[in-house]
Amino acid sequence: MEIKEEGASEEGQHFLPTAQANETGGTQFTSIQKIPNEPQLEFILACKDLVAPVRDRKLNTVVQISVIHPAEQSLIRYSSTEIVEGTRDPLFLTGVTFPSEYPIYEETKIKLTVYDVKDKSHDTRSILGFASFKVVELLKSKEQLLSLSLRTSDGGKVVGTIEVSVVKMGEIEDGEADHITTDVQGQKCALVYECTAPQSVSGKDNLPFLNAVFKNPVCKLYRFPTSDNKWMRIREQMSESILSFHIPKELISLHIKEDLCRNQELKELGELSPHWDNLRKKVLTHCDQMVNMYQDILTELSKDAGSSFKSSSSKGEKTLEFVPVNLHLQRMHVHSPHLKDALYDVITVGAPAAHFQGFKNGGLRKLLHRFETERRNTGYQFIYYSPENTAKAKEVLSNINQLQPLIATHADLLLNSASQRSPDSLKNSLKMLSEKTELFVHAFKDQLVRSALLALYTARPGGILMKPPSPRSKAEESCPEDQPPWMKRQDSIPHHSDYDEEEWDRVWANVGKSLNCIIAMVDKLIERDGGSEGCSGGSKDGEKDPSLVDSITSHPREDWYEQLSPLVLTLKDCMGEVVSRAKQSLTFVLLQELACSLPQCLTLTLRRDIVFSQALAGLVCGFIIKLHTSLHDPNFLQQLHTVGLIVQYEGLLSTYSDEIGMLEDMAVGISDLKKVAFKIIEAKSNDVLPVITGRREHYVVEVKLPTAMFELLPAQIKEGQLLRVHPVLFNVGINEQQTLAERFGDVSLQESINHENFELLKEYYTTFMEKMPPDYISHFQEQTDLKGLLENLHQNIQAKKRKNVEIVWLAATICRKLNGIRFTCCKSAKDRTSMSVTLEQCSILRDEHQLHKDFFIRALDCMRSRQTQGALNDSDDPETGCLSDNKPTSRHFYPVALLLVSSHLLVVWLILSLALLLAKYQ
Repeated sequence: MEIKEEGASEEGQHFLPTAQANETGGTQFTSIQKIPNEPQLEFILACKDLVAPVRDRKLNTVVQISVIHPAEQSLIRYSSTEIVEGTRDPLFLTGVTFPSEYPIYEETKIKLTVYDVKDKSHDTRSILGFASFKVVELLKSKEQLLSLSLRTSDGGKVVGTIEVSVVKMGEIEDGEADHITTDVQGQKCALVYECTAPQSVSGKDNLPFLNAVFKNPVCKLYRFPTSDNKWMRIREQMSESILSFHIPKELISLHIKEDLCRNQELKELGELSPHWDNLRKKVLTHCDQMVNMYQDILTELSKDAGSSFKSSSSKGEKTLEFVPVNLHLQRMHVHSPHLKDALYDVITVGAPAAHFQGFKNGGLRKLLHRFETERRNTGYQFIYYSPENTAKAKEVLSNINQLQPLIATHADLLLNSASQRSPDSLKNSLKMLSEKTELFVHAFKDQLVRSALLALYTARPGGILMKPPSPRSKAEESCPEDQPPWMKRQDSIPHHSDYDEEEWDRVWANVGKSLNCIIAMVDKLIERDGGSEGCSGGSKDGEKDPSLVDSITSHPREDWYEQLSPLVLTLKDCMGEVVSRAKQSLTFVLLQELACSLPQCLTLTLRRDIVFSQALAGLVCGFIIKLHTSLHDPNFLQQLHTVGLIVQYEGLLSTYSDEIGMLEDMAVGISDLKKVAFKIIEAKSNDVLPVITGRREHYVVEVKLPTAMFELLPAQIKEGQLLRVHPVLFNVGINEQQTLAERFGDVSLQESINHENFELLKEYYTTFMEKMPPDYISHFQEQTDLKGLLENLHQNIQAKKRKNVEIVWLAATICRKLNGIRFTCCKSAKDRTSMSVTLEQCSILRDEHQLHKDFFIRALDCMRSRQTQGALNDSDDPETGCLSDNKPTSRHFYPVALLLVSSHLLVVWLILSLALLLAKYQ
């Protein structure tokens, strides 16, 4: 039967044929025995005595692996090895793996075609020879090793042999490395094979949890010699995460809910003068449009059910704006003969940025500064509130919305305890009611509420709003910036004989007094019932008046419920009046923010939401994997609830052209992660995806853990303590555009970001040293010279050296020493990111695991190999000049040099330099 060849256009990318049943057309196929979640078959390849087509020519060989399914009898290009240069006996570093879901049987035939690559840049190659075998022949061979003759395409001449050797997961080879290494042009080669089963140091018990979050793992497994010629094994894994889409959908749903609530509050603001009413209508029109847009985006994202990846070619798509680019977990698992197993995780993701919005006017850092400057200079028709006061207004409104129903619930529980006439239950209910009510009263202590009430009063029909003098007087210039301009002169404050400025104090104080009356009554009831102790804790915001006890008469024969019910009703009424006034006044503050610069304000909000969504998706991914891998480390868990986690972002963006705007977006998005807290809860079902609650100024991410994992947590975390993260960003541009920026442009943005974030990192270190237990700190200091690393980092930041990659390497080292979460980012998380990650991994193998010095470059080349099985192709656009001759076909494994400059931009730079030189001497 003629075999039809079906191929992929890109090397290293394999395609799965249509899945076949074990029995097809009456023919039954034999499945390969396998372990769950393990590959069905893995083997490695080596050639011997290859015959060159031209005498004395040095061969550059590569093997292409194709699969012939027994039912279809069609040839499917599956994968290929790396190119090995200059030898007739190539030992290929890249193996072949068939994952558990691949339809391969004992009857499946595998064809191996060996090519001589004459020109890598144009992928010019010729066939040397081929061989084929059935899977069953390999599995039943002696020692599961086949030695096959390679024949020319006409099936005649023998041009060498190819050895196929099965690799078994988990086998440990004894002995030294010398006897199984081959010298290729004076350089030793290590064996490598691949697998697709995710592994972790903490075992496989929690794989269902990880598999619910991480998808489509691509793994490679290497073995390299240590400095004492022992083997160490390294498993590399790259996984996508469904959090790429899940987190944005959660956030957008929250934004819609928050914005609808705000719009309703604006409508319920009450009657306003024509000026303010027109502004409100204008604001509502724009806000409704924004809500509709968010709803449309959510609808589109919901269509991508089960999606786990957004390629860089989609970064400019409007419907995918909120989704991070190329979000992946990059994991290296090291098993060395002398040291304990170790995991090194890095989250790689495209820099959080609003690509669809564009960067013509800069990014968030610049846009927000410009926006605030313009707001300060607005005319009389608006009232300026600082970003801090606006944020405070949102915080108080959020607290109101949370506390009011809680207080009502605890008040009802108090009455329920009273109806049961249970003293202990009554005291417990009162304790909870008191705590929540005191929080409620404390929320209104801020002067902002008082000033907002007066501002709202003047905006009612008949209110007087006087225009402040322009330009501002010296007296005004000396006033605090967060005070509204119209309040910075006494004569501009409207006076109304019917406005009682102390009325708010009375209304607000009535809540505390009502609570004290309830406390006094409960004390009286329990005392009359024979209880030895009362509940006279009193409110922190108003000591209990002794006269309250005397004025309340208890009637033992009457029901406790009847005694407390009127007092609880009074508390609710007082609280309702406070809520009504405060909500309206603080909503009026938010109206100023929206009205003063439509539509720029909402455009900025949209941009910030987009950038934050991308940043948060990566953060949640990193938090979950860090928690999973460190669950058995009591020191980590103590650090988690005591000082929180450092989250270090390594940025590789240039300070040139559009990437300046990307860096400005990224800096704000990462800084906004300070608003995020994590809460770990026990999963009550198979749904372990995180849930987000809160609002734009404060988010809580609830991470669900299966019961077996949840029980390992300390009591503080199990009881719901919020866990904080401390994000820091260090950026060093490394591509050819950064060369132009340093020669002819401006790098002050990068310098400012690095300085600011160093101070944040130092602050975290100080807190860490102060709050962690002394015995832990003592051991920590013996193992790690963190203070020296920080000093070195500071010196490098101050040095202002060009392309100083020491900054990001030192920051990464400090992060790992502090049990932090590591991120690496560039424009699309491809070339620059992959170069950094692979270099970091090899450096770790050298510094921490005694990688043989002769194998550093070889290991680096292996990890950057172009021939990556199963990798998603995302090489749509080269983002840097550091491209090799081979166009990459995956997001991680690239054979490129880290700091090379592309030829076309190098020419441009040389021309500019020559022009400047000529101009200087003319």
